[in-house]
Amino acid sequence: MPKASETILEIDLNALDHNYRFITSNLKPTTRVLGVVKASGYGSDGAEIARELVELGADYLAVAYVNEGVELRDAGIEAPVLVLHPQPVNFDVLIERCLEPALYSARVLKSFIAKAEEHSQKDYPVHLKFNTGLNRLGFWENDTEWITERLSGTSAIKVKSMFSHLAASEDASEKDFTLNQIKSFKAITEDMRSKLGYEMMLHQSNTSAILNYPEAEFDMVRTGIGLYGYGNNPSIDTHLIPVLHLKTVISQIHMIEPGETVGYNRAYAAKGYEKTATLPIGHADGIPRSLGNKKGSVIISGQKADIIGNVCMDMMMVDVTNIDCKEGDEVIVIGEKMPASELAAAGNTISYELLTALSHRIKRVVCRK
Repeated sequence: MPKASETILEIDLNALDHNYRFITSNLKPTTRVLGVVKASGYGSDGAEIARELVELGADYLAVAYVNEGVELRDAGIEAPVLVLHPQPVNFDVLIERCLEPALYSARVLKSFIAKAEEHSQKDYPVHLKFNTGLNRLGFWENDTEWITERLSGTSAIKVKSMFSHLAASEDASEKDFTLNQIKSFKAITEDMRSKLGYEMMLHQSNTSAILNYPEAEFDMVRTGIGLYGYGNNPSIDTHLIPVLHLKTVISQIHMIEPGETVGYNRAYAAKGYEKTATLPIGHADGIPRSLGNKKGSVIISGQKADIIGNVCMDMMMVDVTNIDCKEGDEVIVIGEKMPASELAAAGNTISYELLTALSHRIKRVVCRK
């Protein structure tokens, strides 16, 4: 790839291919794979990622909200799309665009049955979510009788899958809790299958569970952050390649004297004669202010350059006193030499938050490195 001449986000599809193959390499041949492309593909480009995942053999895609599914359909993506957190106000559009809802509460189930009947649907595919300990969304284990009664009273919908979400599958110290979640899910789904009298897919594994809990493989697995190059564990990260490479350039270089200050609120004061570089990227682009004042750094000419002062809306300044560089030179903000996990940790957050916060005003460039 040519050097960046402005702020860009490179999306490396070869890295995505590598990560997909690594994550799915030990699955049973019959196990289906669901690729999570919510939040614009974790800050990248949801349609481009979805298209590549389908080419790789992914059986399902998942988004958080209906409008994200609509974007995939508008991009020509025809694969099954599970909407993880739909709202009843969007059920008309969901049905019109052949998206598949996760139903997680009595209100949502009743609303969707009514809407499916209004649209004269027959066996419309739905997915039941059960809460096994995350306590975020999902039916409880004692809801199975009520759910069965509602499903038996309509032919408008049919359960395509049942699923749950693990709370701490990346944390070895929470193994007992995770195993209890898996045990609970097995009991709930066995009860539901018995009551409904037919088979449906089961899925509970996220990326970490795919790698740590083969007993939770069931019929399908879901992978999100791992596809983009991060495995929530340094030992796993060594096998993955970051898909997103955030690059920018040096707009201007300043030579400042001892005691001179940099940026808003004079948050940084030079201790001696120093050289600073101003970059055209800031918190409006998704770089949090928490990375300022030497918490975070970028890569220039292969060396780390600390972020100094407060990150501005459209710019930030870095210390390049000991770095051989000039105006117009490329700067690596996120990439293999500065993983999102490392930069996020410096700002006391996680790679998920940093990646998904990347602004859409940043130019996206799809490539194969």
